[in-house]
Amino acid sequence: MSVSEFDVRKVGGRIGAEVVGADVRDLSAETFAEIHAALLDHKVLGFRGQELTDDDQIAFAERFGPLTGAHPTVPSVDGRPEILPVDSESGRANQWHTDVTFVQSPPKASTLRSLVVPPYGGNTLIANTAAAYRDLPEELRDFADRLFAVHTNDYDYVRPTGADPDKAAEHRKAFVSRKWKTAHPVVRVHPETGERNLYIGGFAQSIVGLSSREGRAILDILQAYVTRPENVFRWVWAPGDLVLFDNRITQHYAPDDYGDLPRRLHRVTVAGDVPAGVDGRQSYRIEGDDASHYTPAATAA
Repeated sequence: MSVSEFDVRKVGGRIGAEVVGADVRDLSAETFAEIHAALLDHKVLGFRGQELTDDDQIAFAERFGPLTGAHPTVPSVDGRPEILPVDSESGRANQWHTDVTFVQSPPKASTLRSLVVPPYGGNTLIANTAAAYRDLPEELRDFADRLFAVHTNDYDYVRPTGADPDKAAEHRKAFVSRKWKTAHPVVRVHPETGERNLYIGGFAQSIVGLSSREGRAILDILQAYVTRPENVFRWVWAPGDLVLFDNRITQHYAPDDYGDLPRRLHRVTVAGDVPAGVDGRQSYRIEGDDASHYTPAATAA
């Protein structure tokens, strides 16, 4: 890394770094290139005390590429079609997942900005799915390399626990108002680094060619490697923080451990490409449209 006015400080042995001394509103081309390289290396970057506006968050995310809409089905922040409100009153997605993998072209990267955070709990955990793949025994890696998993939004993703029941029900109804099923390679090859990683998570509900029981068993075995403690980074939120993670090679989880306290973040995501597996086979749609209303990447799919 070249000499800069900021520092990238590694947080975990396998995943995560904090960027210190950088204002994401004012990044030179050289500094941004270093941050982009650090993202590919560390998978997730945290920025303390940025105190960004919605416009600032959008402008920073746009430097990584065209943006998606807020979500394929869930409403955006009023007047801000790119921003998804992550609000504990609407439900708590306390399970491991990769953002929006039920469509054919899931996001490339996600940014999360804290608005209201509880005095305890409410952290975000992010896992390195490439390290999980490397942890697999060789025989299991070879098996996983050949598999495709079916990802869908049509299951009980956002739990109403701790949320306003009416708002949670409204959120659930919106979440499944349009339904998708997409087959993705279980082992995805990262388009920039070439790393192989376990591309599964909560939206992955079955394995192509296997019974539901067999597929669930295989997914559970693989998922256990993803969530090993050594593969997981924890971000303890403070107001004004920003977290950026590579959605192509991570999973994340928000533990529901803060009672009835409020927690509000804003999410902006960068459009991604169609995943490809070890043999070059790409993801394909089983049910649902191309999600072109959500991501500009759909037009190239």
